[in-house]
Amino acid sequence: MDNVEVGAGFRAGPNTIMWAPRNLTVGRDVHLGSNVRIEVDGTIGDSVLVANSAGIVGRNDHATSEVGVPITETAWVGRAPDRLSHPVVIGSDVWIGYGAIVLSGVSIGDSTVIGAGAVVTRDIPANSIAVGSPARVIGHRFDADSFETHWALLTKLGYRRSFERS
Repeated sequence: MDNVEVGAGFRAGPNTIMWAPRNLTVGRDVHLGSNVRIEVDGTIGDSVLVANSAGIVGRNDHATSEVGVPITETAWVGRAPDRLSHPVVIGSDVWIGYGAIVLSGVSIGDSTVIGAGAVVTRDIPANSIAVGSPARVIGHRFDADSFETHWALLTKLGYRRSFERS
């Protein structure tokens, strides 16, 4: 887990790999399934669930337009993080479904559900349900009042909201 800091209650299934070019901070009570691959800078909030075979990976990990350089020799995020790394922000109380892919440079708001097999290429607001490739919001996890009540109760339990109300 190079350049990765995890909070209390962190759990990861077999064959899960975490690496960050510079820094990845993971909150408390985060649970990762088997075969999860996380290779980005950024933050993951509290009480996040990532299902088996999901990936949170860079969209620009390898330079693709270096003239006269074979693709195997082009700049890589591990050697050029200042140019190629784009942090991810995943809020608290988020569920990322089986086989979903989250590309670097996006934010996923608190209490969001990302459906199985979704490909997240742009920001997803808090309290959303997003599915598909590219992922699109199809609904809300809670109605507005329930969302506020949910967070009032989670806050009393010590969980931190990653994003302010939108």
